[in-house]
Amino acid sequence: MLIGYRRISPDDQTLDLQTDALNQAGCDRIFTDITTEPGADQPGLNEAIAYARPGDVFVVWKLERVGKPLKALFEWMIELHDRGIFFRSLEENLDTQRYDRSEMLRVLRVLVNSEQQIATEKTRIGLKRAKARGKKGGRKQSLTPQQIRIGKALAADPTQTVEDVCRSLKISQSTYYRYIHPKQQ
Repeated sequence: MLIGYRRISPDDQTLDLQTDALNQAGCDRIFTDITTEPGADQPGLNEAIAYARPGDVFVVWKLERVGKPLKALFEWMIELHDRGIFFRSLEENLDTQRYDRSEMLRVLRVLVNSEQQIATEKTRIGLKRAKARGKKGGRKQSLTPQQIRIGKALAADPTQTVEDVCRSLKISQSTYYRYIHPKQQ
């Protein structure tokens, strides 16, 4: 049995595109969620999974419609596969019926790595564009030069522990090691 799932936000979307695609794929039953944010309570998704039996195929229009971050989606698809339930995403042409478990893990790892590479590339492009507009990207320094000088002076005192310096400056140990006592390169 083909079990369809569709999800939209209540703001500006309609179900038409997803419904048409799921019907065209031959879904026997379609479950729906209307949620404001991905990862929010999805009773339709839960109902669809409870309804599914080994040998069934869970079908979505796009991977993003499941409403899970890719890593969580990856783990969820493995759980489905282990229960004998297959997964198909129409837009990405992904069908886990084609793969055994180890092959599926390999393909899904490629998807997760791809998402990470895309996020890294978007960050790099955003920083480059910000720099072109005269803005400095990256993490803001959390300590002033004066705080760093005070911290280094406290750290030079052999009676002061790292915890003492951190308490005095109201900073975490990671901040201490980043600014007061960085690793020598």
